[in-house]
Amino acid sequence: MFVSLYPDWVATVLDQDGHAHHFDGAKDLFKYLLNRAKYAPGYRQAAIAAIGVTAYYSVVRIDARAAWYVIGSDVLGPMGHELVPLATEAESVDFQRDHKGQRILRFDDVTPAVLDQLDHGLLE
Repeated sequence: MFVSLYPDWVATVLDQDGHAHHFDGAKDLFKYLLNRAKYAPGYRQAAIAAIGVTAYYSVVRIDARAAWYVIGSDVLGPMGHELVPLATEAESVDFQRDHKGQRILRFDDVTPAVLDQLDHGLLE
C-alpha cells in the first residue's frame, strides 16, 4: 500500500535516531507497535520519540497517545475497517453518533484482539 495515496489517514512512528516508519492508517500503526520486533528488528519500543496519527476532522497530525479512536463505524480507511483517530473526547462522541461507531478507545485499549476484529469486520 502506498501511504502517499492516503494522506488523510497517515500515521507515523518517529524513532530517536530520526528514522520514520509511515503507515496508511492507525490500524496498521498499531499492528506495527504491538509487534515491533517482527516488523522492525533492532528497533526497541524505548527508542520511539513520537507517534502521530491524522485526526479525522481536522486532518492534522496529532499525538497518537492522546487521540481518541472510534471503531466499528461506517467510515472505512484505506485497508477497510479502521481505528478512526479523533483529537478530543467530544469529537469522538460526535463521530460515534454520526457514523454508527461501536466503541471509543484510547491508545492503551488497542489490543491484537481489537485489530483482529477490525480485520474481520466483526465490529460493523
